Amino acid sequence: MTATVGLLMAVVLIVLLLLGVPICISIALSSVVAGAAALDMDMMLQTASQRTFSGISVFTLIAIPFFILAGNIMNRGGIAIRLMNFARLLVGKIPGSFAHTNCMANMMFGAISGSGVAAASAMGTIIGPIAEKEGYSKDYMAVVNIASAPTGLLIPPSNVLITYSLVSGGTSVAALFLAGYIPGILWGLGCMVVAFIAAKRLGYKGDSQKVTLSMAGKITLDAIPSLLLILVVIGGIVAGAFTATEGAIVAVVYSLILSIIYRSITWADLKRIYAESASMTGIIVFLIGVSSIMSWVISFVNIPAAVGDMLNGVSSSPVVILLIINIFLLFVGTFLDTTPAILIFTPIFLPIAIQCGLSPVEFGIVITYNLCIGTITPPVGNILFVGVKVAQTTIERVIKPLLPYYAVIIAVLMLCTYVPSISSFIPELAGYEATLK
Repeated sequence: MTATVGLLMAVVLIVLLLLGVPICISIALSSVVAGAAALDMDMMLQTASQRTFSGISVFTLIAIPFFILAGNIMNRGGIAIRLMNFARLLVGKIPGSFAHTNCMANMMFGAISGSGVAAASAMGTIIGPIAEKEGYSKDYMAVVNIASAPTGLLIPPSNVLITYSLVSGGTSVAALFLAGYIPGILWGLGCMVVAFIAAKRLGYKGDSQKVTLSMAGKITLDAIPSLLLILVVIGGIVAGAFTATEGAIVAVVYSLILSIIYRSITWADLKRIYAESASMTGIIVFLIGVSSIMSWVISFVNIPAAVGDMLNGVSSSPVVILLIINIFLLFVGTFLDTTPAILIFTPIFLPIAIQCGLSPVEFGIVITYNLCIGTITPPVGNILFVGVKVAQTTIERVIKPLLPYYAVIIAVLMLCTYVPSISSFIPELAGYEATLK
């Protein structure tokens, strides 16, 4: 029965996706059809409706629309340019200065907005034209921007990690946020190493602009209010001053006040921001609701145990099993967006990862990292398409230069998988040992 239901679910889901049916509808229909093979249709429909509503009736879920709103406000509120100037101040003298500025700015802006797409769009729009005037190839800058933008999905706050917390059974959001720092920073630093090597080969120098002490002080002071958002939101969540949901509301209020002070946002802008945020929230919440049906069916017919038995049949080594899981997730990430992939595959692979010695927090970083790579790979990488669009280049021109970045990023993934203390180090320092067992 388990194999029949699992195969039926996979076949129906793949067929619907190939036919162009929206992912939300595809997940709902494939789950109901597969569930009806184990239960009668009337009972399955009743269960599906109950699971949909229970799946979205979670208080922590309220954090997602507020973080989306905060990210959209930041993207248009003058915060990105100040972070870019600060990043340029820090790394501007290194050969390939604009590439390193792009990487640093993506890490900082992504950490504030929680969106890789927003980071790629904002930084590509701001840094790209300046770099091109300085003699940089637009393809070189597009590749750096694309490769480093997903760091914002790992460095908190991250809606992806909040979604993982929900579907994994309530893993601590604060612990997940803290666990994302080192992997996200390593991803960004890895991109900077590759960019440095490419810059030396292409003859790109460091920033020739002379920065006086007073200029450096002004740039730093301009950036501090934006950077303080990280301290206020993440610090407040970790310290227990407020929950992740309340932290998201604080992020909205803080970013809105900053945007008003900077005079970089109008009422007309706010209307568009609210509309875009509401639309994006509706998609994600509906996706979470219908994915709850799939999670229930997967659990009801005991698919995780069957997959675990199958992997144990291939090898009893945790090293090999984790490698197979990584390869599968890397493949899936090239076709599925991050949120639906988290919702579908967490219930399947989390029990297996725990048997292999990973905690729910550590596996949360591993699965998120895998799927972040999918955002910069064809055929459906949304950050890849945004980065190409803002740079006014083509996918064909950037894929080959991206290969060294893929190699370094995947090397960091393997490091995070087989040295899980990279993820758990900061949560342990903060006193979250109980979530790492």
